[in-house]
Amino acid sequence: MKVNASERLIVALDVPHDPQNPSRLIEPEDASYLVEQLGGIVSVFKIGWPLYMAGGQALPKEFVERGRKVFLDLKFGDIAETVKRLVLVAVKDCVSFLTVNTTIDAVRAALEARGGSDLKILTVTLLTSLDETDLREMGFAASVNDFVLLKTVRALEAGCDGVIASGMDVPAIRERVGEKFLIVTPGIRPLGMARDDHKRVATPTEAIKAGADYLVVGRPITRARDPRQAAPKILEEMQRAFDSRR
Repeated sequence: MKVNASERLIVALDVPHDPQNPSRLIEPEDASYLVEQLGGIVSVFKIGWPLYMAGGQALPKEFVERGRKVFLDLKFGDIAETVKRLVLVAVKDCVSFLTVNTTIDAVRAALEARGGSDLKILTVTLLTSLDETDLREMGFAASVNDFVLLKTVRALEAGCDGVIASGMDVPAIRERVGEKFLIVTPGIRPLGMARDDHKRVATPTEAIKAGADYLVVGRPITRARDPRQAAPKILEEMQRAFDSRR
């Protein structure tokens, strides 16, 4: 079955479209503007903590009512009962994707809470802003590869729909878990573009050819002079990569 890249690009609404003032904090109005600007091009948008804390709590429902899908990336990491209640709210708002970063018991509580809804529960493996040095500073002696695979296997065993993982980690994950487990990949940077705060990045082509299902792209689109021109260029590269996998 042919994959439609426009359904697999997730635009991260973490920063406002304000190339002249990169340090400005995002506000709900900025996110609504970007979603409107990308209408007809992108259908999935990610809401993270900066936007959520800036008053974006009502945005998931708003975006869904406007025909968009929402990836609520709050990395829920509380006790099982709290995670369960948070997921129930996400289900009520018709969120499509949600991240958890917590114990297996709490992950199972999240899965129970989503019930028969279409919500996909994803576990974070290792942030793309972290590397092996950071793991050691956190007290883990494992390599990045071993750490990521351990988190992936535990997520699979718990019943998660997939994981969040760097494009550099996708080949090993895909080899371990097969084709049906979702891999959502942030830290995407087109060739020649600045890494920003990501230590482990991949181009759209590299991530998709390695086996990623969805790509999360933020600043290369939201900080572009014209997001409506930047997004289609990334989608074209993604489509070529998906087509080459068939």
